[in-house]
Amino acid sequence: MKTAQDYLAEANAVVPKIAVKEAIARHASGVALFIDVRDGGDIAETGTVAGALHIPRGFVEFAADETTPFHNAALNKDSEILLVCAAGGMAALAGKTLIDMGYTNVSNAGGFQAWKDAGGAIE
Repeated sequence: MKTAQDYLAEANAVVPKIAVKEAIARHASGVALFIDVRDGGDIAETGTVAGALHIPRGFVEFAADETTPFHNAALNKDSEILLVCAAGGMAALAGKTLIDMGYTNVSNAGGFQAWKDAGGAIE
């Protein structure tokens, strides 16, 4: 039987984690798509990365699958996607899901508080 730690270890093994300063530079370049996978209450309370899509962790599979009526047209399997959550765990799990679904350029940008503390653009 798998534990949460097992799932997290598997995700961290396949989803590259990038440093917050690198994530901020990628954001400034305008080429990466940022997705905040936290629930709406957390985002309403703290804000999010400027321009980030909000796709909750529990909805990623539906938003990423072009065969569902819930597909988010902003998601492209070849686009650079950087995921953010509260501390990096949900971003890693969501990233593994996207990679398993055929997305090719997915990274874990870590937690929103680290982003905010490092001076990343927020809204």
